[in-house]
Amino acid sequence: MRDVMTPAIRLDRRRFLLTGLGATAGAALALGGVTTTVAAAAGTQWRGRTSANGWRVLDSAPAHRVEGTGGVHFDAADGDVATMLTHVVRRFHYEIATLAPGEVTGHATSHTVAAPYESNYLSGTAIAIRPLLYPARAQGGFFPHELVVVRDILADLEGVVKWGGDLRPAKESHFQIDVKPGDPALRRVAAKLRGWDIKPDEGAGTIEATTPARMKAAKALAARQR
Repeated sequence: MRDVMTPAIRLDRRRFLLTGLGATAGAALALGGVTTTVAAAAGTQWRGRTSANGWRVLDSAPAHRVEGTGGVHFDAADGDVATMLTHVVRRFHYEIATLAPGEVTGHATSHTVAAPYESNYLSGTAIAIRPLLYPARAQGGFFPHELVVVRDILADLEGVVKWGGDLRPAKESHFQIDVKPGDPALRRVAAKLRGWDIKPDEGAGTIEATTPARMKAAKALAARQR
């Protein structure tokens, strides 16, 4: 029988199935091993003064409004870090899914982490986009054409930002600064993005992720970051 569902219906159905699978897996764990389930949910306490990516843990971080998104904002370290993470959110909003306020989270003050990379929220150097839809340990949340955009965003940022889908355990909502403070690549790429912002034909909203050159660059970076 021919598939007559629209892309939007297929997307909703897939996400419903993913959510259902997650609930089923949780129920199975509850029946077969309560201790394991509780331990995974509780996480561990991050006690370092720096996060896993080498940045200083912050008591607070400023809010950054993402232009062109209708009020989406997130808390993160200021300066080049915010420039990089804002680019991720803008391209996600324009090319993958329209975001609403509250769907992007950033700096956190809770030191309970499910994996070391979650400590990067403490330093304001990581964000989660729709974390309820793309939770930790769940994979396959993006369609192939959406993954092309994710990989292209990372290529824009030249390896300075890493995607949680390439981490273990995977967390597809997660994006983090993947260089140490003072790394020249961070300054250079952030300056490139600011240059794009003042040109009407460059930057988020103008990019075609499927050109051969861009796909080649994205594939090469993915091979290095995985």
